[in-house]
Amino acid sequence: MTERRAILSGSTFEEQIGYARAVVLGDSIYVSGTTGFDYSAMTISDDVVEQAEQCLRNIGAALAEAGGSFADVVRVRYLLPDPADFEPCWPTLRRCFGEVRPVATMMVCGLADPRMKIEIEVDARLR
Repeated sequence: MTERRAILSGSTFEEQIGYARAVVLGDSIYVSGTTGFDYSAMTISDDVVEQAEQCLRNIGAALAEAGGSFADVVRVRYLLPDPADFEPCWPTLRRCFGEVRPVATMMVCGLADPRMKIEIEVDARLR
């Protein structure tokens, strides 16, 4: 049987809702939809680009704890309430994914908290 390991970030949301930041299953890493909260302080910027940068810091930490990195990402999903906020984030996103070229989807949808302007979810495969 393949070992399953949960990775927690310390976000109060994980405890309150009952989920993990990431799950490692064999050579796969599944990272939950991750918002721009700084989990150490439970604060969030008003700026969508700063939120995207914080999302990626949070995701990078989860990937590293799982033994991976952005180089292992095979799928990324972007969720935004306002489609106009996506393009300003492109340079930030390109820094992590430009060389990797994972498959990607951007969806316009409501998020759980009106302060959240972007949520990012990734799947990765350890090489």
